[in-house]
Amino acid sequence: MEPFIEKYGLWTTEQSKRADEILKQIESSNIKNIRVGWGDQHGIVRGKTVTASHFVDTMKNGKDFQLVTAIFDTTNHPIVPPFGAENHLNIPEMIGLPDGILVPDPMTFKVLPWVEDTAWILADAYLTNGAPCPLSTRQILRDQLTKLANDGLAMTVGLELEFYIFKLLDPKLSPVDSGYPPAPPEVEMISHGYQYLTENRGDEVVDIMTYLQENLEKLDLPVATLEDEWGPGQCEITFDPLPAMEAADAALLVRTAIKQLCRRKGFHASFMAKPKVPNIFPSGWHMHQSITSTTDGSNVFVANEGEGPLSKLGMQYLGGLLKHANATSMLTTPTINGYKRQAPDGFAPFKAAWALENRGAMLRVIGGPGDPASRIENRIGEPTANPYLYIASQVIAGRSGILTDADPGQAVKAAYLADRPLLPKTLMEASAAFLADESMREEFGETVHNYLYKLKEFEIDRFMSEVTDWEEREYFEIY
Repeated sequence: MEPFIEKYGLWTTEQSKRADEILKQIESSNIKNIRVGWGDQHGIVRGKTVTASHFVDTMKNGKDFQLVTAIFDTTNHPIVPPFGAENHLNIPEMIGLPDGILVPDPMTFKVLPWVEDTAWILADAYLTNGAPCPLSTRQILRDQLTKLANDGLAMTVGLELEFYIFKLLDPKLSPVDSGYPPAPPEVEMISHGYQYLTENRGDEVVDIMTYLQENLEKLDLPVATLEDEWGPGQCEITFDPLPAMEAADAALLVRTAIKQLCRRKGFHASFMAKPKVPNIFPSGWHMHQSITSTTDGSNVFVANEGEGPLSKLGMQYLGGLLKHANATSMLTTPTINGYKRQAPDGFAPFKAAWALENRGAMLRVIGGPGDPASRIENRIGEPTANPYLYIASQVIAGRSGILTDADPGQAVKAAYLADRPLLPKTLMEASAAFLADESMREEFGETVHNYLYKLKEFEIDRFMSEVTDWEEREYFEIY
């Protein structure tokens, strides 16, 4: 029988060549296990670990995998009845919890430095008929980048993620703490923080940071900086600019790598925007982005003398990001918790505004006429965001701005005080804006647009049914 990957033409010539090299590398280096990973709808890595001998077949036929994970919320609750004859996702292939196929991407193969004789490879999800799984977010981004490429354009992304490292005191593994979701771990700080970029604070965390850096560099991740940030135990990692898909893959890998590496050393790493820990300063994900020409690789955001800080196309792209800011918020800030970053002068913008070199604005424009590093930094994202959806949302909004000649208006100076539209204050507002945005619906397609909305609707409904600590304090005694 013809192998699955060959039958449906799922690899390029370059991927096939790299696959042969990988199999030889596995044999010569005595690698025993390979983690075949898939980035789910939440940007969490799922997958299967296969033996080296079985991996030979996986590189021909892929690996069977339960696509039921695609209908899970963040705590593995199905958002639709899994065994009904139909459901409101309108995806017949997902009814009854069928297997799909994870097809490894040979270009993503890595040897894990912290796990003995083990490698890692990222996969794309397919249905058994060879069609891409419609709910695979890596494929969703690929579709948007293809549209951009058809316009003669490509996207470059600079990653800048903040996260916390805590000392792990109690992982809460007792039976009573092991529900879904489980009880959060008990932690303490690894430093006092609030001495931003001081050498002494950096030295307090140098051991764990050096350990992270050494392992991440062995993965060939282009880490630019890894440093102590604002809050106590808060860190920031930045990358050299990467093509959009490579940046998304790197974000997926670095988050899971950091969590695993910290756990092995008795720490707990969290990319949650605002953990419920005293004296916490919120974490964000600032995404730098520019558009290049596929003809010569030049940055088409670069302005000529006499133009604004960006070229005409760059300003149109900027206008598109502003026009669709409310709708894209559901993908840049996809959790209930992420909106609790917003505060006046708190480094988490809450108005749809742009400014030149101003960190208080949602969109910080960097560069000027002739500057090859001209770019836009979106500062409203949270570190938990699915990287494929975050980047795809920017492509959709920016490309819409180019096609409609969107006007970003004037730059603001006092970003938090300017008369500009408010961004969503809650995930509820953001999901409603996403549902109503016709550009999002058209570009994602009706099925995916509905699916992404239903994921968040289910999460919101679960949250609204929960009695919070605030409600208990507010009402239980007084009434």
